[in-house]
Amino acid sequence: GAAINFSNQSLDGERYPLVFGAQAATRRAPASEASNCYPGSLRKRKVAGKILVCIGTDSRITRRIKMLVAEDSGARGLVLIDHKAMEAPIDTASFPFSQVGTDAGAQILRYINSTKNPTAAILPTKDVKLFKPAPVVASFSARGPAALTEAILKPDLMAPGVSILAAMPPMNMEDVPAGKKPSSFSIKSGTSMACPHVAGAGAFLKSAHPRWTPSIIRSALMTTATARNNLGLPVASSSGAVATVHDMGAGEIIPLRALNPGLVFDTTTRDYLDFLCYQGYKDKVIRKVSGDAQFTCPHGAPSPDLIAKSVNYPSISVPQLTAGKPFAVSRTATNVGRSNATYVVAVEAPPGLSVKVSPKRLLFSRRWATAAYEVRFAHAGARNGYAYGAVTWSDGLHSVRTPFAVNVF
Repeated sequence: GAAINFSNQSLDGERYPLVFGAQAATRRAPASEASNCYPGSLRKRKVAGKILVCIGTDSRITRRIKMLVAEDSGARGLVLIDHKAMEAPIDTASFPFSQVGTDAGAQILRYINSTKNPTAAILPTKDVKLFKPAPVVASFSARGPAALTEAILKPDLMAPGVSILAAMPPMNMEDVPAGKKPSSFSIKSGTSMACPHVAGAGAFLKSAHPRWTPSIIRSALMTTATARNNLGLPVASSSGAVATVHDMGAGEIIPLRALNPGLVFDTTTRDYLDFLCYQGYKDKVIRKVSGDAQFTCPHGAPSPDLIAKSVNYPSISVPQLTAGKPFAVSRTATNVGRSNATYVVAVEAPPGLSVKVSPKRLLFSRRWATAAYEVRFAHAGARNGYAYGAVTWSDGLHSVRTPFAVNVF
């Protein structure tokens, strides 16, 4: 790819005429289709040798299709005006491509309409190091609440998944320039890129702590994750709005910090089997699945509320909170830090939501000791919908943060 510059100042790159798709429409093509680089909508003689500008208001025509249409029409490059998925790069091989948001796009269109011979220059792509703000929740990242049950907070956390240099089978490479061999690497984005980062972080923690279970590793990654970016501000989503726990979970992983989380929440086999009970599975079925002939479901199952109240997860999700009916959630923390540790609680609660933790101090005489506590939520005038916050335990050395989401009715 390459950068396309619209400055009127002298540039090293060669300048090319600019043309908006609607200006190059065929006789039978509506301007809306030509504006979106719709296949068959452009006159090649009006596009050839120029930098084509298109918009992205038709979601059926992907960026790759637009690029292929521009290239097939003989364009020297493509500028796409579309704020969606801007953070996820597209592999355009050697074809110059730039994507801009709606504000910058409006300036480009005004420029095209303000002069008889609008031009732009194609410049080499530049690597932007230490980009700020980062991280940002990608537009394609899966959001919560979970479809199966809103009593477990999802997503758990987030990890790097945008513009990742990834190994790739050469036979799967697209847009290989003529005369060049396929590379064994490609720039990729998606959950498929974030998952290996988390898996690697998990293996890293397991190598340092062989005794840790998968749920302890997950807890360590979640309770030490950051909800702030490299500007010290709350992490934002791709839209620019402050990200909620339904966007990013506990936040972005920090594997080094997770090596020493202080406290962890061990979601045991019993927790998972009880979860099946709360979801409505019968004792007989769970016995067959688990191989435990003595297993019986807890009293009160099935019940979504009991999932939120009882499953020892490193986050909290209350599926329904109504006025006059407080909702109590219990959690058990395990000390994986120093002996004789005392943790004090701090609560981040939004207006209109009462959040009380009991006890306010947790005492651990030794490593692997456990302590239980209760978080009680009460309606105090909050608006309907989800409210977000966190409960954080600290001993002065560790900060153990568990986010929560409460659905207020």
